[in-house]
Amino acid sequence: MNAPTKPRLAFWTDAEELECASFLNEVPNVMTFTFQSPSGALFSFEPGQFLTLELPVPGGTVHRTYTISSSPSRPTSLTMTVKAQPDSIGTRWMFDNLRPGVRIKAIGPAGRFSMMQNPADKYLFISAGSGITPMMSMTTFMYDSGRQPDIVFVNCARRPSEIIFRERLEHMASRMQGIDLKWIVEEPDPYRPWTGYRGFFNQLMLGLMAPDYLEREVFCCGPEPFMQAVRDALAGLGYDMDRYHQESFGGPPQQAEAVPDDIVPQDDAAAEVTFSASGKTAKCAQTDTILATARAAGIPIPSGCAMGICGTCIVQKLDGQVHMVHNGGITDDDIEAGYILACCSRPIGNVTIDL
Repeated sequence: MNAPTKPRLAFWTDAEELECASFLNEVPNVMTFTFQSPSGALFSFEPGQFLTLELPVPGGTVHRTYTISSSPSRPTSLTMTVKAQPDSIGTRWMFDNLRPGVRIKAIGPAGRFSMMQNPADKYLFISAGSGITPMMSMTTFMYDSGRQPDIVFVNCARRPSEIIFRERLEHMASRMQGIDLKWIVEEPDPYRPWTGYRGFFNQLMLGLMAPDYLEREVFCCGPEPFMQAVRDALAGLGYDMDRYHQESFGGPPQQAEAVPDDIVPQDDAAAEVTFSASGKTAKCAQTDTILATARAAGIPIPSGCAMGICGTCIVQKLDGQVHMVHNGGITDDDIEAGYILACCSRPIGNVTIDL
C-alpha cells in the first residue's frame, strides 16, 4: 500500500518488525533502504546510532549491524545505507531480497558515536566509503535544526562517482554556510575533470581543509587502516585525542576495558555456564566465550560484530564472574546492573546467565 498514513504518536521499539518502504541505488554496490513501522510509530534515536538486523539468509539467520543514515529529525521513516563487499552474505541478501512490504526483525538502536554524546561548537567529520553514513545522519540533524552549524565534512572515495550522498550533501551546503564539504578521491572518473583533492588523506590536506582543526571535535568512520592514518595524522600534529571519536565494525579500537589481573581466564581451567531460563548447563573452558558456549548448547544469542563494539549480544549475568574485554559496546551503567557482552565475556568458574 503506497497511500500515506497518519503517523501514530508513539515511538517504535524493537519489539516490532521494520517494514521496507523503498530502496534506492546510491553508487556502485551501495543501496539505501527506507523502513517504516507497520503500526505507524515514529522513530527516536541519536544521530550516528546503529541497528542490528536479523536477516534470514539461506543456511540460517545472521545478524548484521548497520548505521542509521537518516536523522531523527525526520521520524516517520528510518534509512540504512549499506555497501556490499565481494564476500558479503547479509548485505547481499538485502540487495537481492529486501523489497517494499518485506518485514525484518531489528535490534536497537544502540551506540554512542554521536555528537549528542560529545556536544561542541565546531565539528570535523572525517569518513571514507560507507563510513559516511553516521556523518550524514548527524549533519542532516543539525541542518534540520535551522541553526547555523560549523562542520567541516571530509569524505574520501575511490572516484567522484563513488561519493555516497554527494548530491544531497551539496544541496544542504548550498543552503547553509556552516557545512563545508571537502571531497578526496584516489582518481578521477574517465573523461570527467576533477578539481578537488586527489590522493590519500594526510596532514597537509588536513591543514588546508580545516586550518582550525585543533579547535574542532573530530568524528571519524571508515576502514580501520583509514582511521589509523587519521589518528596518526592528528596525534602527530598535537591534537587532543580525548576529542577524537571513531566508529568501526571492521576492526577494534585502540583501547579496551582494563581488566583486573586476578580474573584472567586460564587455558587449562574448566568453567560451567548455567542458562537459567532454558534450564541448560554447559561445561566449557575458561577461554571460551559465553556466546560460543551458548551456541554449543543450542541457545541462540543474537550477535553482530563479535568484537564487543555493537552491543547486540548483551545478556544479563545473574551470578558468577566473567572476564570481559569490550570495545565500547556496553555502558558502565549496564555493567553495574549485571549485564555483559556474550561475545567477549569468558566465564571464571561457575556463571549463571538469564537465558
